[in-house]
Amino acid sequence: MEDFYIFVSGIALCLVCLQFPAVAILLARLIKGPSRQPPIQPQAATVDILGCVSVVVPTLNEAARIKPLLKGLSQQSYEVREVIVVDSNSQDGTPELVKQMQSHDPRFQVITDDPLPTGWVGRPWALNYGFKSISPQSRWFLGMDADTQPLPGLIAGLVKTAQKQGYDLVSLSPQFILKYPGECWLQPALLMTLLYRFDPTGINADTPERVMANGQCFLCKRSVLEAVGGYTSAKGSFCDDVTLARNIASAGFKVGFLDGAKVFKVRMYDGAWETWREWGRSLDLKDASSRTQTWGDIWLLVATQGLPLILLLTYLPWFPSADLPINLLVGLNGFLLLIRFALLFAIAPSYDRTQAQFAWLFWLSPLADPLAVLRIMISALRTPKSWRGRSYG
Repeated sequence: MEDFYIFVSGIALCLVCLQFPAVAILLARLIKGPSRQPPIQPQAATVDILGCVSVVVPTLNEAARIKPLLKGLSQQSYEVREVIVVDSNSQDGTPELVKQMQSHDPRFQVITDDPLPTGWVGRPWALNYGFKSISPQSRWFLGMDADTQPLPGLIAGLVKTAQKQGYDLVSLSPQFILKYPGECWLQPALLMTLLYRFDPTGINADTPERVMANGQCFLCKRSVLEAVGGYTSAKGSFCDDVTLARNIASAGFKVGFLDGAKVFKVRMYDGAWETWREWGRSLDLKDASSRTQTWGDIWLLVATQGLPLILLLTYLPWFPSADLPINLLVGLNGFLLLIRFALLFAIAPSYDRTQAQFAWLFWLSPLADPLAVLRIMISALRTPKSWRGRSYG
């Protein structure tokens, strides 16, 4: 029995050594939170931004969820010169919905992109196709996804913030709409994997490889996008937004990632299974990262998010102990779990739970952390074979 106790204590010491540096990195990131820039606010358009933005939306069979986007874009003011929906031969009536909107708002148009070339993923191909089609008079390109729901004043507020703060590219994190119990429990745990790996939104990254971005609302100067060749540098990426943002930052341009929860919402996936399958396979960001960075981030996630609950359940029967490593391990993981529950209050404004069934499951999402970290690890080991209705070799 004494030999087994020594073995358990030795494992505890190894785990403390594994976790302690990761905890230090995590705390160094979280401590920046109070100094982050405030959320973007909706603003009214002014004459100086008249017709300065071209919006491009890639679509493929999005009829079931594109109506809130079309309505939201129609409510934007005269800063929007045009809205170009690039459709990839949808079979569900998506183009017809855009044409209906066009009859009420002539800024809307729908075009069909060319067949997908070898080496391209569908989303960056459609966005690049749309970028080549925008008006020469537009100073800004804004990529948006079909599942987003813009609120009035979004684009004016975004452009004015970018101009005031000197951004060449700025993207926004949304407010997520939750509806079903499984996603209320799992989705916040998956989102937390991003918060643990990167600085808070509203903090400018120190190096290009730590830049974060969100293609659901992705504003870039037209001249900057032309300078980097449009989306060509991210053509084969399943996280083209982050890949392109990091390439633009590497070229010396100023890139920002800000809180957009007050100006647009998104309804991404229905239920836990779709969230696990669709969102989980791009969250590793391996297309935008070196192998060293990818697995370094996974080590940090395992050490600070994936293990605490498991280790507490395993080692609590031994606590308190006369053995220092066991006490340290329990104390360290209790501290990590306390941080994790506290962070729920920080991310709560990023969720619209008014339509959710069993919305209280959001507050139990830390219990899904081991699954969320496992999903990132699985994704890091695999290359997607299909995405949004398309298959890839």
